[in-house]
Amino acid sequence: MRYCQGPDPKTKKPNFEPPAYACDAHCHVFGPAAKFPFAGERIYTPPDSPFEVLQELHRTLGLSRAVIVQATCHGTDNRATLDAISRSKGRYRGVAIVDQTFTDEQFVALNAGGIRGVRFSFARHIGNAPDFSLVKRVVERIAPLGWHLVLYMEASDIIENVKVLEDLPLPVVIDHMGRVETKNGVGQEAFQLLLSLLKNQDDFWVKICGAERISSKGAPYHDAVPFAQSLIEATPDRVLWGTDWPHPNIDGPMPNDGDLMNLLPLYAQDKDMLNGVLVDNPARLYGFEN
Repeated sequence: MRYCQGPDPKTKKPNFEPPAYACDAHCHVFGPAAKFPFAGERIYTPPDSPFEVLQELHRTLGLSRAVIVQATCHGTDNRATLDAISRSKGRYRGVAIVDQTFTDEQFVALNAGGIRGVRFSFARHIGNAPDFSLVKRVVERIAPLGWHLVLYMEASDIIENVKVLEDLPLPVVIDHMGRVETKNGVGQEAFQLLLSLLKNQDDFWVKICGAERISSKGAPYHDAVPFAQSLIEATPDRVLWGTDWPHPNIDGPMPNDGDLMNLLPLYAQDKDMLNGVLVDNPARLYGFEN
């Protein structure tokens, strides 16, 4: 089991003022482990990164809404995520991790607690190859709730599973720009397939966070800019952004969330586009009311 480094505690203020109701559409809460223990079968152990610290981060960055994404270190025990949503007083929503053992009553309770989607983490660095048989079983259970799927996949797995992705009957959100490697350019097959899915599938979404995960050059991650710009150009009304705080499983220097946020005006180059990414799009998908 690996132990993750903690986030940079000295968050910089961004060099622009985000719009009202700006949303961090991809962040995590971990623990505190004494209250919300980590899963015994986890691959990694992060430091405690609780609700209170996330609140401080959002105050510094000027973000008022968030989507808490359940991570594999907590497994299918979604209590830490639900606790954060409850304490946010309507400003947070969540994405859960579930399996085939969940009952209809449990799904209804998750929905009442602010969960609006289910995440499947197929990132190879945490040992999970895609299992779309499980995805399809869960889809049947959550379809009546109006939820969506969030998929964390490697670029190569997008290539291998593009037909499966096309046929999924719910809205699909792809994490971290599909984990393409910037050194392979915007013309690489996986990225072109991702753009095609966005252009041709009415309910296909993408998160333009994770610059630090796809960059081949490192900070300030400007090699990720053409990728985010292309994704916004393909479908400006189905793009989301998030901090990915507290950045679990980062190899190398930990990014500063202020620096990551400063990429946004480079991604979305006018006010309306930026407002769409930070406000309108997450409000529509997660049911926030302005």
